[in-house]
Amino acid sequence: MIRSELIQKIADENPHLYQRDVERIVNTIFEEIIEAMSHGDRVELRGFGAFSVKKRDGRTGRNPRTGESVQVEEKHVPFFKTGKLLRDRLNGK
Repeated sequence: MIRSELIQKIADENPHLYQRDVERIVNTIFEEIIEAMSHGDRVELRGFGAFSVKKRDGRTGRNPRTGESVQVEEKHVPFFKTGKLLRDRLNGK
């Protein structure tokens, strides 16, 4: 599902809301999650999962095309851990 499909589904299920308002709500939620993660905070949505940021140390990598060694800088990457309810539904429980 992509963002526009999510907005359309929410708008269809809530006919009392204008589509532009649903779009604004969805965008605000995503922006708040991104903002919190950019500050290193963890975002937990009960039953769905938790978003966090993990630090990856710098290392020596390899260019797969040439085989040449390349220095890879340390970086922060987003990480998602599913919640119990989501895991159970995916596994048919």
